[in-house]
Amino acid sequence: MTTASIYSEKYKVQLNDGRHAFGADEPLAKGGTDTAPAPDELLEAALASCTAITLRMYADKKQWPVRSVKVTVTLQRIDGKTVFTRTIETTGDISAEQKERLLQIAKACPVSKTLSGEIEVNSHIQ
Repeated sequence: MTTASIYSEKYKVQLNDGRHAFGADEPLAKGGTDTAPAPDELLEAALASCTAITLRMYADKKQWPVRSVKVTVTLQRIDGKTVFTRTIETTGDISAEQKERLLQIAKACPVSKTLSGEIEVNSHIQ
C-alpha cells in the first residue's frame, strides 16, 4: 500500500509505502516545483527497475556472465494509447540466443505483466 499526500506546495506529493518516504512532483513547465519525478516518470522507473532486477535474477540463476544490465524506458501517449518503449543493454560475454532469452524474460517481469494485462482501478472517496 502506498499513500500520497499533497498539501499547499503546488503539485509536490509526499509518498509513503510504510517502509520508504519518497516523492512525486510535476516539472516547472507544468506548474510544479520539479523536486521529484513526475508520476509518468515513476511508471517508467517501475518498469525499468523491475526489468533490470528480473534480468539480474535470471542471469544469476543461470550463472550467465552478465556483468551489468541497463534498462531505459520511455512512455508516450499516442492517439489515446499509452506506449512504453523499453531498451535493454547488457555487458558480458553472452550469446545472441541468451540475449533473446533475456528479452523473453523481460516481458515476464511482474510490472511488465501488470501493464500488459487487463487493469481495473477501483476508487473510493471518504
